[in-house]
Amino acid sequence: MPAHLAIIPDGNRRWAKARGLEPWDGHEAGAKNTEKIIRYALKKGVQCLTIWGSSIDNLKKRPIAEKKALLAVYKKYFERLLNGTDIDENEAKINFIGRWEEQFPDSLKIIIYALIEKSKNYKKKMLNFMLAYNGDDDMLMAISKIQNKYDKNVEITANILKENLMTAELPAVDYVVRTGGDAHLSAGFMMWDTANAQLYFSAETYPDFNEEKLGTALVEYASRQRRFGK
Repeated sequence: MPAHLAIIPDGNRRWAKARGLEPWDGHEAGAKNTEKIIRYALKKGVQCLTIWGSSIDNLKKRPIAEKKALLAVYKKYFERLLNGTDIDENEAKINFIGRWEEQFPDSLKIIIYALIEKSKNYKKKMLNFMLAYNGDDDMLMAISKIQNKYDKNVEITANILKENLMTAELPAVDYVVRTGGDAHLSAGFMMWDTANAQLYFSAETYPDFNEEKLGTALVEYASRQRRFGK
């Protein structure tokens, strides 16, 4: 079982288009699926689960109506997470990573802050939502922080770089699962943390990537032999 599983949930809009629906109907279906995926992954023994909710471009470049609908979906399902029992039952610390504070309305940020506060003392498991997050942006910000923080003669180590990333508190990613049929990563997704990760690409769009499909992906991970350059 991967200790840290990261999911790139691609294909919500294509799922909706194939059914003659609006893009936000796909985001709603994806959010419903996310609830199931979270419960399944934590139950199976994943200690750290990261889900990429949106990139910076997702929020800046898509139509206003779709952006508003997406934010409404976030509000609805984060409220459900806040008021439900999953956090307490799994003793899961919730992290929100990215530029979401710059992009989100106050009404949504209040819910996110409440989730952070509610789960801050839990240490058994970790659930991370990447919102308005790009890996290349994260890396550039880390380099800028280091440039301003340290003497120019200091030796920049792997530890120093990691400490200045948005993902500083997260362990290295063991397994990246991307849905939607496109076999690639995007926007440098967690580029430092996925350096040695195994990759899995599913043909299903995200709303159709159910617990059974994730189970198949986890079985494949268990069957792979990791050599780490040996």
